[in-house]
Amino acid sequence: MENFTFDTSTLVDLGINYGVKLVQAVLVLVIGLWITSLVSKLIKTVLTKSQIEDSLNSFIRSLVSILLKVMVYITALGMLGVEMTSFIAILGAAGLAVGMALSGTLQNFAGGVMILLFKPFKVGDFIEAQGYSGSVQGIQIFVTSLNTPDNKTIIIPNGPLSTGSLINYSAEETRRVDWTFGIGYGDDIDKAYQVLRQLIDADERILKDPEPFMALSELADSSVNIVVRVWVKSADYWGVFFKMNEEVYKTFDKKGLSIPFPQTELWINRQE
Repeated sequence: MENFTFDTSTLVDLGINYGVKLVQAVLVLVIGLWITSLVSKLIKTVLTKSQIEDSLNSFIRSLVSILLKVMVYITALGMLGVEMTSFIAILGAAGLAVGMALSGTLQNFAGGVMILLFKPFKVGDFIEAQGYSGSVQGIQIFVTSLNTPDNKTIIIPNGPLSTGSLINYSAEETRRVDWTFGIGYGDDIDKAYQVLRQLIDADERILKDPEPFMALSELADSSVNIVVRVWVKSADYWGVFFKMNEEVYKTFDKKGLSIPFPQTELWINRQE
């Protein structure tokens, strides 16, 4: 029976060696997490001053914090002598597989980041995109929700929304309102101009600068068409548009101006 020899010096050497590594790993872990916390607070301050959307602000801070913590943990484990090459390779393969499986979701995420960073529209704007139009109700990381004029909620993925064409009707402070009003061929066009000018001047929502524009645009089959263009605040667009249509219909008849409609004359030639 062999005698087991307990080598105290070897045990002391191992204790000192691994003890030093353990202390170093703990120090790296503590200092690294402290630096991560400082970086997270710094990013929050910078993003807040940049007036970035709260949802993107929170996501960026969380993403950076997680990545920094993973680096700190990997560094600490490496200092303890843990072989990290295989572990990192497994993480990379898993990340690639997840990325391929969630390619559409990642595209929507990237689109959401682009929208929140560059702000082609904001909550409350009325936009037209991807075949839909409505007021922007919310901008999330993956989707944007619209509220239509008839109170329907439309959910649009951010991927195609960020790469496709869109119209933002609320981006500018003012908008131009266009009409085409027709009068009969026997009517006095100067009188029509006068009536239209009076209706424009009577509506305080119509801006004086740029100056309203009127011109004869077309000699159509059944009418002489006058184009009218005025500028209003974006919020007043539809109110002014509908009100002017109503006032023209009421006033033209009172002023002896006809509003013609398409007519067809049929001639019958009877032969004996």
